[in-house]
Amino acid sequence: MHPTTHFRPTRNRREFIRDAFCGFGGLALASLVHEEQLRAGTANPLAPKPPHAAPKARSVIFLFMAGGPSHLETFDPKPLLNELSGQPRPAEFGEAKYQFIQRDAKLLGTQRKFQKYGQAGLDVSDLFPHTAKCVDRLAIIRSCHGDMVVHSAAQYELFSGRVTPGFPSMGSWILYGLGTESDSLPAYVVLPDPKGALEAGQPMYMHGFLPAVYQPTMFRPGERPVLNLSLPAGSDARQRQKTVKLIRDLNEATLAPDDTEFAARINAYDLAFKMQSEAPQILDLSGETQETLDLYGVGHETTHDYGRRCLLARKLVEQGVRFVCVVAGGGPGNMQWDAHSDIEENHLRKAAETDQPVAALLTDLARRGLLESTLVLWGGEFGRSPEAESGKGRDHHNLGFTMWLAGGGIRGGQAVGATDAIGLKAIEKPYHFRDIHTTILHQLGLDQHRLTYPHLGRDERLTFVEGRVIEEIV
Repeated sequence: MHPTTHFRPTRNRREFIRDAFCGFGGLALASLVHEEQLRAGTANPLAPKPPHAAPKARSVIFLFMAGGPSHLETFDPKPLLNELSGQPRPAEFGEAKYQFIQRDAKLLGTQRKFQKYGQAGLDVSDLFPHTAKCVDRLAIIRSCHGDMVVHSAAQYELFSGRVTPGFPSMGSWILYGLGTESDSLPAYVVLPDPKGALEAGQPMYMHGFLPAVYQPTMFRPGERPVLNLSLPAGSDARQRQKTVKLIRDLNEATLAPDDTEFAARINAYDLAFKMQSEAPQILDLSGETQETLDLYGVGHETTHDYGRRCLLARKLVEQGVRFVCVVAGGGPGNMQWDAHSDIEENHLRKAAETDQPVAALLTDLARRGLLESTLVLWGGEFGRSPEAESGKGRDHHNLGFTMWLAGGGIRGGQAVGATDAIGLKAIEKPYHFRDIHTTILHQLGLDQHRLTYPHLGRDERLTFVEGRVIEEIV
C-alpha cells in the first residue's frame, strides 16, 4: 500500500454529501450560501441587490475570443502596413516585446478587404459580413491594451484585473454586487469551447477569495450542457422535495456557521431540485422556431456549436442569469484565435465559426427587447503583431488591439481610440482592461470604489487601481 493511502471504514455525513453529490454539487456550488448571509443579513446571498446608481444594464454576455484575434484583420485597417509589408519596422514606431518574433522580423500586410458600414461608415473586414450589418450597435474600442504578452497571464488580467490566479473574475464581482434574478438557474455561467481547455484554465473564471457562492457554473460542451436534469425513475417532484428538505434539516442541525463551502454544497440540493423542474425547458433548443435556429446557424456544421451556445446565452439572460461567458477557441494553439503560423487560415476558420452566431445574438436580443438591458462584450486577451511570425503568422500583441461593446446603454455606431499607422501601439485614447471593467460596472450601476471585499487587510476590488469609464460610449 502506498504510504499516503489510508483505509477508513466509515465516513461522516459531510464526506458522504461531498462524494455523493459531486455532480450537482459542482453545478450548484455556483449558487447560495452562508457567509454572505451573515454579511448581508439576507436569507439568500444571491438575492437581487440594489446597485449603487441607476443601471443601464442588468446582465452581461462576454463573447470571449480566446487566443487573441488580430485587430489588423478585423476592425482596424492599416493601409501603411500593407505598403511596408516585407520590410523591417521603421524605427520611429518604437520597440515592442514579443513572445516569439525575432528582432529581424519583417512587417506583414493583410489580405483582408475592409469596407465601411453603418450610418457612421465604420470599417469592418470581410471576415465579418454578418457582424458588419450590426455595426450601428457596436462601440468599437481600437485602443485597448494590457500588461502581459503570454496567454495565461493576459487571460487572468482580462477576467480579474490581475496577472496571477486567485483573484475574483468580473463575473464573480458582478454577482457579488448585484445577486441574481433567477432562483432556478445558476447565476454565472461559462459555456466553454468543446475543443479543450485554455492556458489559464478554470481559475480565470473563478471567484478567488469571494465566498464560494459567487463562483461560476461550468456547463459541459456539447448538446447536453447539464447532466441528470430529469427526476430519478420512480420519483415525483413532491417526493424529491421532501428528500431535499430532510437532507437540509439533518445537516443544518450540525453545520458550523463559518463552513461556507459545505453550506454551499448543502444548499446545492435546492438549486438542483429547481433546475430539475425548470431548466430542462430552458436548455432544450427544440422549442425554438426554425427561423431562430437558422439565424444562429444551428444545424450547419461550421456554425452549429457556437451558434447553439450563443442561443443558449440569450435564453439564460432572458431567465435572469446575470453573467454568461461564451468561449470561442479551446485546446492547443491553432484551435484558438492564436494564429502563429498562418493568420489567413486561422482567422478565416474562426470567423466562419463565430460571425453569424454573434450577429444573430445581437439581432435576437434586440428584437426581444433584451439588448437594452444586456451588455455584450466581444474580444480576446490581446491582439496580433504587425510583424510576421513563421512567414505567414502573427505573434501575441498586447500594446494595442480591438474590443467592442454593444447593448446595455452603450452608444453604438462609433469607433473610439486608435493605434498608430501600423497597429503597433495604442496612441489615441488608450484604454486598459481596467477601463473596460470600470465601464461594465458603470453600466450595471456599480461603483468600482464601493464594490469591495476585505481580504488580507485590504479592501480589494475588480479594478485594482483606478479605472476610467469610457465616457464616449456610455
